[in-house]
Amino acid sequence: MLTKSLPNIFTIGNLFLGIIAIIFVFNSKPDLAAIMVIVAMLLDGLDGRVARALNVQSEFGKELDSLSDVISFGVAPAFIMYVVAFTELNAPTAWIATAIFPICGALRLARFNVVASTPGYFIGLPIPAAGGVLCTLALFHTELNAFVLVLSTLLLSYLMVSTVKYPNFKKMGIPKKAIWITPVVVILAVVIAIQYPGTLSKMIFVPLLLYALYGLKKNAERLFTKRKRARKTMDEAKSETNSL
Repeated sequence: MLTKSLPNIFTIGNLFLGIIAIIFVFNSKPDLAAIMVIVAMLLDGLDGRVARALNVQSEFGKELDSLSDVISFGVAPAFIMYVVAFTELNAPTAWIATAIFPICGALRLARFNVVASTPGYFIGLPIPAAGGVLCTLALFHTELNAFVLVLSTLLLSYLMVSTVKYPNFKKMGIPKKAIWITPVVVILAVVIAIQYPGTLSKMIFVPLLLYALYGLKKNAERLFTKRKRARKTMDEAKSETNSL
């Protein structure tokens, strides 16, 4: 019974940390709030791997995972950014930018659940990565202009619902014999995260940002290729017309 429930325990832990992150940020602790989202990302990465290792995947687990992700990586990061950076902005701008992020995250998850993706890739920026970038980016609110943070929030929202392909690392499994180590890893991660909240969050920001920017690069390449093809087609059409 415990074996079958273990992946769902990780998922509920993910959801719990997302809720705690919201509580922390409204109690003026954005560093700890961001760390809760980062640790939730670890749990989110483990639940599916543990389910596959134990061969206990289920539709219930899949739906629970999506609902948890909306809170932990959609609502929580949006509130973190709102509280630390958007409260001084024009109210409608702040509300809209805050709301768009979890809405796009929910759309991204709904599409993921019903549309088959390319093997080895995600279609659109995964919501855990987007949420991780947003909540750690919020920690730089004193160095960055608020409107830059608004644009970054909207850009991350767009990348989630885009058709850009992102590498999928979820297929990297966990050996069944190593399952017992996962709770130890989580506890260790939580202890380190609480000890060094601000420093660790800002360190994790870099790889998450590079992953998100990968999609921008791919999007730019795709647009360049389309324009090149369109120009080539137009040139060929002109050549045919001139030859007549």
